[in-house]
Amino acid sequence: MKKSFIPVVTLFLLLANCGAKALDTTQARVKDITTIEGIRENPLVGYGLVVGLNGRGDSRQTIFSTQTLSNILQRMGVQVSGDAIRVSNIAAVFVTASLPPFARPGMQLDVTVSSIGDAKSLEGGMLLLTPLTAANGQTYAVAQGPMILGGYSAGGGGNTKVVNHPTVGRIPGGGIVEKSLAVDLTQMTTLSFLLRSADFATARDLASAVNAAVGRPIARAVDSRRIEVAPDAASGSLTDLLAQIQETMVSVHSMAKVVVNERTGTVVMGQDVQLGAVSILHGNLEIEVKTELKVSQPGPLAQGQTTVTPETTLKATETPARRIELKQGATVEDLVRGLQAIGATARDIVAILQAIKEANALHAELEVI
Repeated sequence: MKKSFIPVVTLFLLLANCGAKALDTTQARVKDITTIEGIRENPLVGYGLVVGLNGRGDSRQTIFSTQTLSNILQRMGVQVSGDAIRVSNIAAVFVTASLPPFARPGMQLDVTVSSIGDAKSLEGGMLLLTPLTAANGQTYAVAQGPMILGGYSAGGGGNTKVVNHPTVGRIPGGGIVEKSLAVDLTQMTTLSFLLRSADFATARDLASAVNAAVGRPIARAVDSRRIEVAPDAASGSLTDLLAQIQETMVSVHSMAKVVVNERTGTVVMGQDVQLGAVSILHGNLEIEVKTELKVSQPGPLAQGQTTVTPETTLKATETPARRIELKQGATVEDLVRGLQAIGATARDIVAILQAIKEANALHAELEVI
């Protein structure tokens, strides 16, 4: 017997005149919504070797790990060919870290160690001294030390238990800064604050709030993301000025936005997303096609042949359409609550939101990820 189901979702939208009320603004500190141009972290990366893995390191097929070990031994005065090395307690790794702004030599960094070969686990391993370089090729830090793993791998063959990622470890404070990459604030005649979310109204209000906080017109909005601050002689210490500006409260004008994930049926929305007056009719039509195979057997001494005869039956079931009424200015939260009340699934809600957006009744940006 073979069955197949064909789900059908019917939507009928009656849309009235659109009109949304002004969105409320929230207050936030300047430091929470901006970054300062030129003051940022810099990624570092290095290639190194982890030793002491108790037989769970790279196999002989990972040629570059034995070549790395051979090069390290040669620098220490031991002449040995990479082809002659037969070890299984080493692993080639990439080491990554972030160099924070205003880092000075001697400062410690947290580093992450990731296997790039076929090692089973880095548990119990020790990272050998590894230089960490930036995108310009210069070395700014070195890393070394024992790792902390958030998982493990136990067993062997077909009976193995693996928890999290045993081939990635972390060394808290395992990196040491060797070269400064700090920005000299005394050489900056203009400070540029960059909004994380571009908005002209927020940029305007931020410049006004900074001018009101310091009592002088030293800030101006250049565009929807950039606000320039020009310190003057009365500003005093630049560090004090930056601290005062970053603690200033400013009105944030957020954009109405709805984000949906069609693969998982997830809907994330802001509370101020508005809808036009809308009426939704939602119903389900389920069609069941059932096929039964019957055997036709000829009688004794008959000259006929045994045949298989399919018999197909069709059954259609349609539930009454259920209706939702939303008044002018209703929010997406009201819509989702109403759809859940009539039994709509998360995927149905995603489809309905897309249909409302196409009809220009959703007063927000709809982003599908």
